[in-house]
Amino acid sequence: MKYTIDSLHQAYDQQEVSVSEVVTAYTKRIAQLNPTLNAYLTVDEEAIAEQVSKLPKYDKHRFPLWGVPISVKDNYCTKGMRTTASSNVLKNFVPQYDATVIRKLREAGAILLGKTNMDAWAHGSSTETSDFGPTKNPHDLTRMPGGSSGGAAASVAADLCVAAVGTETAGSIRQPASWCGVIGLKPTYGRVSRYGVIAMASSTDSPGPITKTVPDASRILRVIAGHDPLDATSLPDTLADTSETKKTVTIGWSSTYLEGVSPEVKRGFEKTLQALEQKGHRIQEIDLMSPQLSIAVYTVIQRAEVSSNLARFDGIRYGNPRSAFGSEAKKRIMLGTFVLSVGYFDAYYLKAQKVRTLIINDFKRAFKTVDAILAPTAPTTALKLGESAKYPFFGEIMDVLVEPSAIAGLPGISFPVGKDDHNLPIGMQLLAPWKEEGRLLQLTQALNPMVEQIDLKREMAA
Repeated sequence: MKYTIDSLHQAYDQQEVSVSEVVTAYTKRIAQLNPTLNAYLTVDEEAIAEQVSKLPKYDKHRFPLWGVPISVKDNYCTKGMRTTASSNVLKNFVPQYDATVIRKLREAGAILLGKTNMDAWAHGSSTETSDFGPTKNPHDLTRMPGGSSGGAAASVAADLCVAAVGTETAGSIRQPASWCGVIGLKPTYGRVSRYGVIAMASSTDSPGPITKTVPDASRILRVIAGHDPLDATSLPDTLADTSETKKTVTIGWSSTYLEGVSPEVKRGFEKTLQALEQKGHRIQEIDLMSPQLSIAVYTVIQRAEVSSNLARFDGIRYGNPRSAFGSEAKKRIMLGTFVLSVGYFDAYYLKAQKVRTLIINDFKRAFKTVDAILAPTAPTTALKLGESAKYPFFGEIMDVLVEPSAIAGLPGISFPVGKDDHNLPIGMQLLAPWKEEGRLLQLTQALNPMVEQIDLKREMAA
């Protein structure tokens, strides 16, 4: 099938296919490939059929996602459909309401195929901390898809949906998009409502799309963005026109974001920089704080917010005891409780928040001279399954290049720029000032990133 939103709507326009035929084809493909990939945790065919039956008359202008099969990360509350956050604590939890993002997707005519695998509670960058087993990378079944939105990124890369929605706290959209060779857009913090999303770190959690094309990411963002009175942190601003054409801009880059990056990823960065220059953009080297500094800041702040957010999950409310928490969640709860405790709050949490302000101000200074910043998304391409166990802070190490912008609440987009010597996708990211998602989408679209279609039957046979 290999549909994008645009190509699927063209097929509907020409009456080449019906929505029932498209949805059936996707559910059959999921049934065939998901036992190997483990991208989906829940696919409710009854719920899918009900959605199809309730679709209004076809009108792609009034309903911009009409008949588009979408996968949803399993930390979004979905009314009547199991929501687990990939944790045994919530293995039987069925929400009574839809998250705001889910409501908006439904109102736009999208068909929710099911819920995708993730690191449990979004704690990780490999999808290996899931209590329901790891997801495999469609490009190489011996490797990780990244995380925590690993199932979402894999579902797009493997064509188990047209597009997906994930969430990012510090890399959880961009890093798996990079490793799976797809488009991942992390909006400005507050651009998309967090209401109904199982919270990880409330001061950085950002819902966003994972897609095959930049126009698809733009279309989904326009649907899910907007102020929500149910989320006090959602921005009051209206999203600017993401299709508006801009003149050439100044692209910044910093050598601090190339430290510790693999040679193949660095070559991909250099090629992308050259491509931007050939488009007429001005290239300017800038000085940015080392992203390594963000590891300590994010570790302290994120653990503190995790310990607070996970306190609500107990056996009385959700039916499964706190002993069902996995080891990663327990470690994060303990560290977070420690840095918030009397005598350590000032030494750790307060100090981390002060350094966070320095990171925000560093980006503000940089954006006075450049319009966007280019950097690799991750220091390496996809690693082998099981390698995350070798690193006590695997997630922070793999997300080091996206953590500063996440801490600062900036928008960022990851896109594929080629392959390494193992035929694995290489991802680059562009960062823009707060609320400038349109600039990112325009710059990335001009590069025309190619999302490779994978022959999974051949891959699985090998």
